Amino acid sequence: MIPYARPSIGDAEVAEAEACLRSGWLSTGPRAMRFERDLAAFLGVKHALGASSGTAALHLAVLAAGIGPGDEVITTPMTWVSTANVLLHAGARPVFVDVEPGTLNVDCARIEAAITPRTRALLPVHFAGQPCDEDALAAVAQEHGLKLIEDAAHALGASYRGTPIGRFGDATMFSFHPAKNLTTGEGGALVTDSDEIAARATRLRFHGIDQTAESRFGGRGAGAYDVVEAGFKYNFTDLQAALGLHQLARLDALNARRARLAEQYLEQLAQVPHVRPLERAPYDHVNAWHLMVVRLEVEALTATRFEVIAELKERGIAPGLHFVPLHLQTLYRPMVEDPSRLAVATDAFERILSLPLYPDMTDDDVSTVVDALADVLARRTRAGGAIAARRAGGGAA
Repeated sequence: MIPYARPSIGDAEVAEAEACLRSGWLSTGPRAMRFERDLAAFLGVKHALGASSGTAALHLAVLAAGIGPGDEVITTPMTWVSTANVLLHAGARPVFVDVEPGTLNVDCARIEAAITPRTRALLPVHFAGQPCDEDALAAVAQEHGLKLIEDAAHALGASYRGTPIGRFGDATMFSFHPAKNLTTGEGGALVTDSDEIAARATRLRFHGIDQTAESRFGGRGAGAYDVVEAGFKYNFTDLQAALGLHQLARLDALNARRARLAEQYLEQLAQVPHVRPLERAPYDHVNAWHLMVVRLEVEALTATRFEVIAELKERGIAPGLHFVPLHLQTLYRPMVEDPSRLAVATDAFERILSLPLYPDMTDDDVSTVVDALADVLARRTRAGGAIAARRAGGGAA
């Protein structure tokens, strides 16, 4: 089976994990702190705070940015559910704005119409590793006095006009899930240049404990601590960092391999009818190529997207699905007053699938995937399918 993702773990990661285990220091310690320093230096930011997951890091970012009950945050429906869930946990309400047909990133031209007196922040997602239009996001945030919190779970190593993703806005989250470009098994990070956000996120990350407690307790021992607010158990561990230290050192090479595989996909898919990759954004950027998302011209096919996925699995290929849009989920449907305003995301859901993409894939693996997809689609093309697809706008999603 060729999966849609697989972590690339080298000998250095294995050796570091063993050394960590033998050291007896498994929770937050010297390796975690070193990883945070290295990540901050890699991105060129002031603060990098490791967390137990990307979801935890985003929750911390939202709370530390001051988002709370009654607030509204504008975000995208094309994302994993944690993007919106953390807003609910903060007592805020997600407001979904439709996506661009070509990139499936949030459509910045639609954001302004969604702003209300309750809007406090923008929460874009860099879909599949391709950066959103940072200039447009910053302009809206600045004009309306909004926080800019970024979900960059897909985008570690991506850049916008020469600047790494992670250096825009008030705070950015990265995910280190096993499918991500850098993995720590599970884990994530919040990065920011704001001392205020970093200080509050640090407290919230570990039970709301103020790390300066010893001075306030009259120096009565290093064990003194002071809980100043109700926090969480979101800390990042040395065992996670043991993987992350060497993953970060290899990240440029891992992402370069992803980019080469993506180029092979683009070249070969250009010869396959009824399937189209996402479009390249018009501004200067570097794509992290976390996912290889393609869209099917379903008007030309006798199979649904789910049936195409099932047939690929029968041939030993396991695509992914990124994502079921949030406005179609039972939890969030009642929060969407006018689903027609999210028509692009709704249409995309009927078409998209994620082809396997990970650094340890071979060139032959790419050809195997493309050949299998081409054969499935050829067998499932209806008579006159090309004409039907053109009349439907070429399956634009």
